[in-house]
Amino acid sequence: MTVTTTSDVQPAPRVRVRRTTKHPRDLGRLAAYAFLVFLSILYIAPMLMLVLTSLKTLPEFTKDAIALPTSLVLDNFVEAWNKANFPRYLLNTVLYTSVSAVIFVVTGTFLSVAIARRFVRRPNWILTLFVIALFLPPALIPQFQLILRLGLYNNPLGYIVLFLVNPIGIVILVNYISTIPIELDEAAALEGCGYLRYVIQIVMPLAAPAIATVAVLHAIGVWNELVLATIYLTKSDYYPITRGLIVFNGVYGNNWPVLAAAVLMIAAPMALFFVLMQKYIIGGVTAGAVKG
Repeated sequence: MTVTTTSDVQPAPRVRVRRTTKHPRDLGRLAAYAFLVFLSILYIAPMLMLVLTSLKTLPEFTKDAIALPTSLVLDNFVEAWNKANFPRYLLNTVLYTSVSAVIFVVTGTFLSVAIARRFVRRPNWILTLFVIALFLPPALIPQFQLILRLGLYNNPLGYIVLFLVNPIGIVILVNYISTIPIELDEAAALEGCGYLRYVIQIVMPLAAPAIATVAVLHAIGVWNELVLATIYLTKSDYYPITRGLIVFNGVYGNNWPVLAAAVLMIAAPMALFFVLMQKYIIGGVTAGAVKG
């Protein structure tokens, strides 16, 4: 007969029970992702609706505006391009946007360097004025009187002058340039580098992310402007593309598929420009809008 002692008995393995309750941090992350998905749907749904509308015929759109198109109708884009002076309006918009963006970026960079490096008296006050300007409504009546007295009303040059100042762009540039080491200023001064050469050859390359960010924001604002174009440009030859959309307004109703195609063609250049420059935008905004 075999006797088993207590020393020969192996202890039973412990079974670990995993807790099924989720950590509050995981729940917060899940809620954040759900909120981001909801916001994405809010932004994507109108664009998707615009694309679907541009691919329908007018009877198909009138029958069911939210249904999927039965066939892809690309003739809407051809009709929108050939209607009125669409190419001329688009060329005007490219001219207004590019010229005003280049002038603002160059002049804004020189001004921002002077404020960031305190080359002017009371630079903090000047920067505060630009910040306050972000929250003020546009002074349409004084602005209109100024353009009228300068003889620039109904003039492409006068329209471009309206966009030569952008407060948010100055704020971003000043705060970004403030992060550039001041030792570079001293080294440039010892080498006999003048102010013009210093800004062009040293500051602009180092501030490329902020300059790209400001250029994109400024270009999008000019490209999509409608109110100022309606007030200051009354001659059809000077219309930008946003003002030119008025030709799609029919007497007995709008041809919504053709109008949707025109809007997509207007939005495509700025969307492409944003995609090409987006790698600079995050760095420019975070470094130029938080500091200071």
